[in-house]
Amino acid sequence: MALKLSTVVAAVGTRHSGKPRLGLRIRSSSSSSSSVTNMPFTATSKVIDSHLHVWASPQEAGKFPYSPGQEPTLQGNAEFLLQCMEEAGVDGALIVQPINHKFDHSYVTSVLKKYPTKFVGCCLANPADNGSGLKQFEDLVLKDGYHAVRFNPYLWPPGEKMTNKVGKAIFQKAGELNVPVGFMCMKGIDRHISEIEQLCTEFPSTIVLLDHLAFCKPPINDEEGLVFSQLLNLSRFPQVHVKFSALFRVSRAQFPYLDLSRLLSQVVSHFGANRVMWGSDFPFVVAECGYKGAKEAGHLIANEISLPLSDLEWIMGKTFTQLFQNQLTLEKN
Repeated sequence: MALKLSTVVAAVGTRHSGKPRLGLRIRSSSSSSSSVTNMPFTATSKVIDSHLHVWASPQEAGKFPYSPGQEPTLQGNAEFLLQCMEEAGVDGALIVQPINHKFDHSYVTSVLKKYPTKFVGCCLANPADNGSGLKQFEDLVLKDGYHAVRFNPYLWPPGEKMTNKVGKAIFQKAGELNVPVGFMCMKGIDRHISEIEQLCTEFPSTIVLLDHLAFCKPPINDEEGLVFSQLLNLSRFPQVHVKFSALFRVSRAQFPYLDLSRLLSQVVSHFGANRVMWGSDFPFVVAECGYKGAKEAGHLIANEISLPLSDLEWIMGKTFTQLFQNQLTLEKN
């Protein structure tokens, strides 16, 4: 029997991470968003973007070609990203291999090598039928220094699931190499929940990242409420983390996407702030609210629910630092 949306909301809102709520509001005496986000966390806090992409500029495409049919329409080169990060006060980031270069990681690899104090790399799993993806994954981690891998279920061969032989092999190897696996469930987590649960159960040592709130929008009916509860129920697996990223994709509202405040509150209550990470989804976010706006939205949503400052620090950088210890040596101020 289907649960009523109100029942789901009531049920998922009752748990908390167990950490004391300090009652600190991030709200400034000024109403402007910039005054909120320019307020420092602490002297040692670093802001890390857990999800963005870069790709070659048209001038670089001769050396770093795009995948056929995947020519980008937005500027997304590393130098442009660095400008945006500096303006927004973001210290580092996880670069996720973009579909624009598909399984050719040469451009992102060049960026990682050029800016080792700024970026960590997340490669793209190749689920080819011939099993070559496992060897490519190992090489990207062991030779090229990638520290995460993305599972895009829509790249699996037709009729195949992420729990097939190659999927399990890469997922298991990721755990052995201490490399988190990100899931990109663009068509809804309900389509892939059984696969994720199976992989987490069989390989509990593999860390999991759910991109973009697992593409859950604020529920507006019982069916959507049940899907969101599936995301929250994944908190029972200690290795699962949630990216509070690409807010413009999951919000039903305009900037600063305050309709996501309840979702953030419930995600933090279930997972704990130390398993939640903010991310921008650069460069797509630039055309939406701007890169700086992506950071501002994270602060303003947290302010809306009176999130403790200590929790906000985890979401804006400490969770990332905990997961990727010794893999990103940030430059000192």
